[in-house]
Amino acid sequence: MDIPNLTINPDRLWADFEQLAHIGATPEGGVHRLALSNADLQARTWFAGQVDAAGLTLCDDAAGNLSAILPSLNPNAKTLLIGSHLDSVPNGGCYDGSVGVLAALECLRVVQASGVALPVHLEAINFTDQEGCWQGLFGSKALTGKLSPLSLNGDPDQHDDNNQKAAFRAALQRAGIHPSDVQQARRQPASVAGYLELHIEQGARLDRHGAHIGIVTGIVGRSTYEITFLGEASHSGTTAPQDRRDALQAAAHFIQIAHTRFSRNAGAFNCGNLRVLPGAFNIIPAQAVLTVEVRHPDEAQLRGMEKRLLTLARKCAERYHLTCSTEQMVHMPAAPMSEQFQTWIASACQHLGISDSLPLISYAGHDAQMLSSFTPSGMIFIPSQHGISHNPKEYTEWADVVLGANVLLHTVLRVALSV
Repeated sequence: MDIPNLTINPDRLWADFEQLAHIGATPEGGVHRLALSNADLQARTWFAGQVDAAGLTLCDDAAGNLSAILPSLNPNAKTLLIGSHLDSVPNGGCYDGSVGVLAALECLRVVQASGVALPVHLEAINFTDQEGCWQGLFGSKALTGKLSPLSLNGDPDQHDDNNQKAAFRAALQRAGIHPSDVQQARRQPASVAGYLELHIEQGARLDRHGAHIGIVTGIVGRSTYEITFLGEASHSGTTAPQDRRDALQAAAHFIQIAHTRFSRNAGAFNCGNLRVLPGAFNIIPAQAVLTVEVRHPDEAQLRGMEKRLLTLARKCAERYHLTCSTEQMVHMPAAPMSEQFQTWIASACQHLGISDSLPLISYAGHDAQMLSSFTPSGMIFIPSQHGISHNPKEYTEWADVVLGANVLLHTVLRVALSV
């Protein structure tokens, strides 16, 4: 079967975008739709109304993932998932996640109106809590069977600090999601044909190069550690330099070297939090606690970075006559995108006359990161003006949104007709 020459309806997509942007709107021009909040639930209700109005099948699962389905004539067909997320970070932008869900819905409407019969079910899906208000990538973890039961119910041997898990369970229940049933959202890989996601880049590479489409080759892996340097508190005026065991000095030395050593060759390092104790101006710091992360698109390289990072921490502690402890908080494996899906995205670009697409690594996390080891997956990036994201100033030219949605549509057709 030849690839049908379809196109999305930009006016309908714009109307959807405008309506959604009003839900949880902030005075600064952004949106505040934290997962499972009133605004998020309102956005879900709005999405469900759009699905019903389009005559598509509305479906939700045990993790609260909400979907529009265009069924194939073959009831036993596999499902091609297309989606992103409607939740936002606090006072975030209007494009992050939303563009992907709305474009996915538009793809289903266009295919439905065309009368083209595809050999797969098409499913436009909104994943629960991608941003991590409660637990990042919650919905996509549940769908792929990667959600630990302890993440909801807790480890009986571990204290629930600040009752976060209890609050999460309460938020789920308020949204009609039963925590005890969440594991039932898991699907079988054999039932899924693949996953596609359109997303703003959230970086400046496309904007800087004047390119309009990014073909994502992979999503970086990420490891987060808490590193504690332990020295000795003493009087800042009377303690001689050679007698000091200054935890903050070691931490500062560590951060400086780590930035130089690990933020190169496709890697990235960040120290996002630093706590100093006792925290008085006239006391030499006895303790410095850092939260740091390293990122790399290659899993083997990431593992090597982890080892070198911990070695560096120990050496910095020794240099300043301190002790050092490390605890891994998170490890998110690197996620390569399907080479075949990249080829289909490139083919869609060629069909649409796009000659300036760029292969890009994603340095941000996405639901595709969970899906990539579950089913063949692909991601399409569109430019973020000045690379700004997670900010009310987040902006993408509407022409690029429309172009990205059409690339998504034609990639969907290529995947669907190749199953």
